Amino acid sequence: MGRHMTATETIQAYFAAFNAKDTEGMLELLSADIAHHVNEGQIRSGKTKFAEFCAHMSHCYDENLTDLVIFEAEGGTRAAAEFTVNGTYLRTDAGLPEAKGQTYHLPAGSFFSLENGKITRVVTYYNLADWIRQVS
Repeated sequence: MGRHMTATETIQAYFAAFNAKDTEGMLELLSADIAHHVNEGQIRSGKTKFAEFCAHMSHCYDENLTDLVIFEAEGGTRAAAEFTVNGTYLRTDAGLPEAKGQTYHLPAGSFFSLENGKITRVVTYYNLADWIRQVS
């Protein structure tokens, strides 16, 4: 059995899978009981809910993350990442402005907990009011 990736390596792989639109690759990095804290939304528990969220997001948005900076806490059980979300609003998401192919660029951040080489918690934040302003 090989060594676990460091927290930084795990987070780099997570974002590389995101940018490659590889949901299965992201799921491989998550614990079975992942706690996914969605920006201004509910906490979703488990890989199934995470995969459903990814499918919904891929249907409504095309996003690529750039300017990635990863911070790892001593001990490797916590990490954070700062990045820019570069996106296109493809299909109208319920309760949000109408989609017409608008593009947007948002600063964002994610916080992670890790255990035994797997991500156990993901919390992502961005400024929803700024996004709405950009697509309206």
